[in-house]
Amino acid sequence: MDGTFDGATVFSATMRRERDELGEQITAWFAVHPQLAPVDTVVAFSSDNRFHCLTIVVFWKRLT
Repeated sequence: MDGTFDGATVFSATMRRERDELGEQITAWFAVHPQLAPVDTVVAFSSDNRFHCLTIVVFWKRLT
């Protein structure tokens, strides 16, 4: 990432179905915010013996 972004939004899920649908959730979020464009992402996965957490941080730039 070149450091040029206006903000970041964090999407996170622990349940399997929610993790499977996280990409669709991000796509829907950007559809509701057409003035923003993604410029980079960071993906993190963590787990313990009971839970698995997927986190996607999307850095975005304001188009208008």
